[in-house]
Amino acid sequence: MADTSKTATLTIDGTSFELPIHSPTAGPDVLDIRKLYGQAGVFTYDPGFTSTAACDSTITFIDGDKGELLHRGYPIDQLAEKSHFLEVCYLLLYGELPTGAQLEDFENRVTHHTMLHEQMQNFYRGFRRDAHPMAVMVGVVGAMSAFYHDSTDITDPWQREVASIRLIAKMPTIAAWTYKYHVGQPFVYPRNDLDYASNFLRMCFAVPAEDYVVNPILARAMDRVFTLHADHEQNASTSTVRLASSSGANPFACIAAGIACLWGPAHGGANQACLEMLKEIGTVDRIPEFIARAKDKNDPYRLMGFGHRVYKNFDPRATVMKQSADEVLDLLGVENNPILQVAKELEAQALADPYFAEKKLFPNVDFYSGIILEAMGFPTSMFTPIFAVARTVGWISQWKEQISDPQLKIGRPRQLYLGETARDYTDIETR
Repeated sequence: MADTSKTATLTIDGTSFELPIHSPTAGPDVLDIRKLYGQAGVFTYDPGFTSTAACDSTITFIDGDKGELLHRGYPIDQLAEKSHFLEVCYLLLYGELPTGAQLEDFENRVTHHTMLHEQMQNFYRGFRRDAHPMAVMVGVVGAMSAFYHDSTDITDPWQREVASIRLIAKMPTIAAWTYKYHVGQPFVYPRNDLDYASNFLRMCFAVPAEDYVVNPILARAMDRVFTLHADHEQNASTSTVRLASSSGANPFACIAAGIACLWGPAHGGANQACLEMLKEIGTVDRIPEFIARAKDKNDPYRLMGFGHRVYKNFDPRATVMKQSADEVLDLLGVENNPILQVAKELEAQALADPYFAEKKLFPNVDFYSGIILEAMGFPTSMFTPIFAVARTVGWISQWKEQISDPQLKIGRPRQLYLGETARDYTDIETR
């Protein structure tokens, strides 16, 4: 419960109004303006909601100035280094790290819900082969509500729990089948003897003609990609999920809405943008040219994957992601991939350049995750679907928290209307 002992005074046309101030456990104080319109007849104006707290939450906290990202109080770098994705899923969903028995039970429940209803294959065949994978993801996830009727009643805590497990468990299968359909290969079913990340990689890259054994280094790197993208506070897609949920929509529709929002290049396409930049650079010898452009104040060009809009000093996820990127590149090599050669040299030159250090433009998690996914063999069109797989647990955790909030109201943002005021309709002959 936030501390509400402080107040602020707002004066409008000589009349003063007392506004409660809520003090969080971390982060800036928050002015409570819920009664402002009723008392003063005014709205607040905040395009993008960048200065507005739309909810209270106990799940994730970000301090961009410090480079801090906490899940239930645990620093993300510790979780990525010492934990694994399903344990982090449990933490986000239930608030505490699990005991051994709790983790075993949770992993078992997720593992045994990874298969999709067989008829859902028909949805895939309704798409063109060249459809963007995110288009398929939005459609298939939204269609889950047509198959899993026993977990759409949001007023039933048990149905909410079943829906949560189903979404976390089935999302890798949906994404993998999206990739398989895109490349024209047979769907590969999940296996219960593999961990979450290994199962996903096998469903993406196995073929019936031969066995596919997942390399543990690649599985660990994939697990870290999932872990480092699991939740990121009240971002655009999370807010979309919460807004859709506020209307009472079923969980599958809410997550499909989150996927649709994530599809936007300003949100989920950052690591794809990094790879496209590397392709634009093309060869190692052209790197100085692009670095010079990035440093030129008169040139709008900027290097993608360096610096972060939220993290002003460093991205706390990047250190662990770099470690995995180095391991993957050491395993697979860069000799036959010019893009990865450019990536390694660009990283080296940027880190050695005082300009980037002074501006705090360090490689971020998108840079390193893009390198990892490229090295594994994923096309750039699959980067955002993989992001969606990882972020599903964050969306679900935020959705569950909101459904249980006694303050829940349907979202209804206001506006600053600048259009015409009321006027009379005129017949077409007189216009």
